[in-house]
Amino acid sequence: MDTLTESAAATASTPAAASPAALRKLYFLRFAFAAAWAALLLTTAGTLTTLTTLTTVLLVAYPLFDVGCAVADLRSARPEGRPVRGLYVNAALSTLTAAGLAVAATSGIPAVLRVWGAWAITAGLVQLAVGVARRGLGGQWAMIASGGISTLAGASFVARAGGADASLSALAGYAFLGGVFFFVSALRLGRTGRAAKG
Repeated sequence: MDTLTESAAATASTPAAASPAALRKLYFLRFAFAAAWAALLLTTAGTLTTLTTLTTVLLVAYPLFDVGCAVADLRSARPEGRPVRGLYVNAALSTLTAAGLAVAATSGIPAVLRVWGAWAITAGLVQLAVGVARRGLGGQWAMIASGGISTLAGASFVARAGGADASLSALAGYAFLGGVFFFVSALRLGRTGRAAKG
């Protein structure tokens, strides 16, 4: 959800410029990473109410992986010489988030939740816009829903940061659910591709 592997900005004149096959592979990769990351966070973070070095590394790794996906999507998009603003925005947001999480981890769980929440809100809005722009590719309804849910979840993380029971447990569920949306979109893109060939 927070992670955006979209290559077209809402202002692009050709929102379907990215290859559906390349997006499909990227979406499957996103799902696998999100599932593995969520499992690792749950098994290594203890009660998820304290920050260990390994937990901090996992937190920072998630947005950095998102940057890698944005770069991969940029290389496969080939948008007829136009800048791919959605991906550039996403890569910048994710890079800033990784740095912000590294700093926030020194202050505790509430600070981490605020940074993660701000990222989820902004990345969700970008993902929502790009999913709408790419709806002609097929399989984008899951990306649109994911962007909307990411925005709402980000707001809840920020609100939860002020509570006495602030923990990282919701981040694992958030990441896994985002991965499921990518998985569904990959399946839908596969069906769209087969239908186009048939």
